[in-house]
Amino acid sequence: MIPMPGESYRGALPPMTDAQRALREELKAHVTMLAGEIGPRNVSHPSRLHAARTYLETILLTMGYEVEQQVYDAHGVECANLIVERVGAAHADEIIIVGAHYDSCWVSPGADDNASAVAGVLALARRFADANPQRTVRFACFVNEEPPFFQGEGMGSLTYARRCRQRGENIAAMVCLEMIGCYHDEPGSQEYPLPGLGLFYPRRGDFIGFVGNLRSRGLVREVVGSFRRHARFPSEGAALPGWVPGISLSDHWSFWQNGYKAVMVTDTAMYRYQHYHATTDTPEKLDYERMARVVDGLAGVVRELANGGPQPRAH
Repeated sequence: MIPMPGESYRGALPPMTDAQRALREELKAHVTMLAGEIGPRNVSHPSRLHAARTYLETILLTMGYEVEQQVYDAHGVECANLIVERVGAAHADEIIIVGAHYDSCWVSPGADDNASAVAGVLALARRFADANPQRTVRFACFVNEEPPFFQGEGMGSLTYARRCRQRGENIAAMVCLEMIGCYHDEPGSQEYPLPGLGLFYPRRGDFIGFVGNLRSRGLVREVVGSFRRHARFPSEGAALPGWVPGISLSDHWSFWQNGYKAVMVTDTAMYRYQHYHATTDTPEKLDYERMARVVDGLAGVVRELANGGPQPRAH
């Protein structure tokens, strides 16, 4: 096991700040719109997929961003990745990407998977709307992460990551948010893809996880260390071989495939959340208070990555 810097927070969570309470309501509003009002959104429900795209674009425009739409056809449906950025003041060619997919699986409303993460990306984008980072920071809402496009042609993040590679862009780090809304305090509420991992990691699903492949181990360590400096919230990190089940199940995989280092931020999905890919993945199931604490900590992580904090070492 590759050791992580710092220590995971333990004990009672501190009282929420006013800013965190406001963030909680912001996140809840986005999830309620995407998973409650819009509902299942994918190429099998094209009008809802388009409604989600319109909602996200409108929110980003109100923040003052210019929204780039990477439009392409998938199964006869017009689909689009949405990208905004703040150009770096000193190192504009060094790019940090923070992204999440906004489609849901089949007929699932997709509250945790993945409205929770998209809400997090929107909240982080809002906090950087007037920033002047040293590196360029991009926020991306990807389409078509779910089947039938997962890890294949038509997957939004793969389409985007290929374009980044073709353009020769220097992606210093990609941070992928994937399901960040489910937390449990009960013993045995956390499972793992391999039995032995339970010997090293908690059996309570009360933490946020940071996961990468071995090539991204420097980035995983940097992100975990940064999160622990900025958040009083349980956190666990793992850099594992790419063949381990579960570690490649989101948009960070697309960046690995194109030679970039990337880390997934996750509540561990099916290893904790019983409503994964189900019609019962609805907004009231999520823990918005703990979501807010996680996103608040991630804001500190992105600031460090963007502004010359300790940088991931190449491997």
